[in-house]
Amino acid sequence: METTILIFLLFILVLSIFLGFEVISKVPSLLHTPLMSGSNAISGITVLGAILAAGLAKGGNNDFAAILGGCAVGFAMINVTGGYFVTNRMLNMFKKKEKK
Repeated sequence: METTILIFLLFILVLSIFLGFEVISKVPSLLHTPLMSGSNAISGITVLGAILAAGLAKGGNNDFAAILGGCAVGFAMINVTGGYFVTNRMLNMFKKKEKK
């Protein structure tokens, strides 16, 4: 890979990290739960893309790409599942506690 392309990709990574941090830090805490729920739905699209990539790689007899696609499916599912658990936990904090 050329050095200029690598530097450009590194610049995009650093810029996206900075921009993401700035955007999230400006969001009020009451909006974090709906935003997490929406981002979990978007992460579901990542699962579909990983399944598609793994399937296309398997059809082309490329074992490394198929294994990489399978790992992508696994990690994307962990991301989605963990996101829903965290969202559920955040929603439970808003429920009123019963008095004994």
